[in-house]
Amino acid sequence: QTVTVTVLDHLERLALVDFRDAEGVERLQKAIQFADQLHEVNTDGVEPMDSVLEDRCLYLREDDVTEGNCMNELLKNAKEKVEEYFVAPPGNIPLPKLEERDTFLQ
Repeated sequence: QTVTVTVLDHLERLALVDFRDAEGVERLQKAIQFADQLHEVNTDGVEPMDSVLEDRCLYLREDDVTEGNCMNELLKNAKEKVEEYFVAPPGNIPLPKLEERDTFLQ
């Protein structure tokens, strides 16, 4: 399976991994080929599991607020926020824009 420059750029930004050399792209293509084998498995009529622990029952609880309502107080701790959300750092690998990068994939 061929990996396009656009897909490669998207994956680098999601995973914060640099695939810019031939070895990295080859490893990615092998991982995709391995994962594609899952499409060969017939899952018709198979109910999705709630848990990967087949031998145990997974008990889910209601997501009820039992104390607090201290959102504003917690957001005071944020270095940066947008509306009611913390803004996380952009990542530890600075990736230039796709059009600014040299790549061997064309």
